[in-house]
Amino acid sequence: MKIVDKYILANVFLGFLAAAALLLPLFSTLDLVGELDDVSEEGYRLAQALQVVMMTVPRRAVELGPFIALLGGIVALGQLSLTQELSVLRAAGISATRIAFTTLMAGLVLALALGAVDEFLASPLQQKALQIRAKAIAMTEKGSSKESSIWARKDGQVARIGGLRQGRPSQIEIFSFDDQDHLQEYIVAEYADIQPEGVWQLHNVRLKRWVNDEEESGQQLDQLPWHAILPSTRLDEVSLPPESFSARQLRRYVLFLQSTGQPATQYEMALWQKLGVPILTLAMILFSVPFTFGQARSAGLGGKLALGSVVGLLVYVSNQILVNLGLLFKLNALLVGVLPALVMLAIAIVIVCRFDRSSR
Repeated sequence: MKIVDKYILANVFLGFLAAAALLLPLFSTLDLVGELDDVSEEGYRLAQALQVVMMTVPRRAVELGPFIALLGGIVALGQLSLTQELSVLRAAGISATRIAFTTLMAGLVLALALGAVDEFLASPLQQKALQIRAKAIAMTEKGSSKESSIWARKDGQVARIGGLRQGRPSQIEIFSFDDQDHLQEYIVAEYADIQPEGVWQLHNVRLKRWVNDEEESGQQLDQLPWHAILPSTRLDEVSLPPESFSARQLRRYVLFLQSTGQPATQYEMALWQKLGVPILTLAMILFSVPFTFGQARSAGLGGKLALGSVVGLLVYVSNQILVNLGLLFKLNALLVGVLPALVMLAIAIVIVCRFDRSSR
């Protein structure tokens, strides 16, 4: 690697740091404002809200990766443009394509780093933060809703877990149906102890059975063993939103949902987005090259950053809209998660190549 490439890479990495230093405090403040709605004296306290926001900073950095790449590239190349260093490089015979390739290498390092952060840091921290938040809110009246219920279905059985109490499943409902989808058995249990080999020991059980859709019999039992139909993953993970999962957790849960005939589109979409975000990051860093060269005389660095912020925000919002439309219309998860990012990358490559030819 030549000295020029190392110099450009160093400046681009500094640009990434500057963009992250600008964006992360801003979005973290907005996250904290959103958390204040649930803060109360008896449950979810301000200190816990601050802890939750701090623990979700790595996740926010991963989500803002394309935004950081675009603004970081504009900061780095814009500064080189202001000091006429880009002009000197071009006069020395270094093409815009060569500069774009070097910045793309920086973007690749950023994408790989954020992917590792997502898998090994952001996901565990966000899941822990959400569990802290859920336990605190559960101590107030706001935690009495059924929004956090866990549902599962397999072989004619449907189960609902109302929540977790000290790590144990609670408020359990189990529905058993025959081949004609007639309800045969209904079980309600206060809580359960999870035992080896997928067996749950249900406690304080009420059981009802129906024969020929008419005859009904009921029992009250202290305990009842049940072969659980929920996945082997931890229940506190299953109750979390799919965007908080790591790629390994998503793949494992998608396979479980598919094996039990349950809808898995939302989790498949989240899984493919794990690949789409790094590709979009590469596209954004490429966009910064013609963006910077093309605006060299018409706008200062502040104007470039302002316009880049608008572009990055539009891309971010557009991507979220596409994902929601994909869920609404049940589109192919691979296409929705990866195709828009590939299209953006192809457009960026074409623009860089055409700009390089026109500027010679």
